[in-house]
Amino acid sequence: MPEISPYKSTGGPARIARALRYSLLGLGAAWRHEAAFRQELLLAVVMIPLGLWLGDGTIERLLLTGVVVLVLIVELLNSAIEALADAISTETHPLLGRAKDIGSAAVLIALLMTGATWLAILAPRYWPN
Repeated sequence: MPEISPYKSTGGPARIARALRYSLLGLGAAWRHEAAFRQELLLAVVMIPLGLWLGDGTIERLLLTGVVVLVLIVELLNSAIEALADAISTETHPLLGRAKDIGSAAVLIALLMTGATWLAILAPRYWPN
């Protein structure tokens, strides 16, 4: 039988409390250290209520707000990749650079998807043929 890692959680209510604590620490770190996350979060504070107000029905509201939340998720993952890459080495390395570029590309695609979703839902309503 393989040895159980001492770093692996054992489960239960205490695990849920620790996971919540770590998640909140991660959000705090992203707020403190990542300008892009702060900008996107402030934009989300405006766009999520706007999406809830402008959406016509549950599906539209979910799409308008969901893509905004998706940008935050992708930005958090990108920031984690960048932090890990910088912890490994701050010197130029092609694979670390590639990892950072790919993470950045993921954020760009999420932003483009957000714009496309908002346009697809709202443009026909406000700018009919």
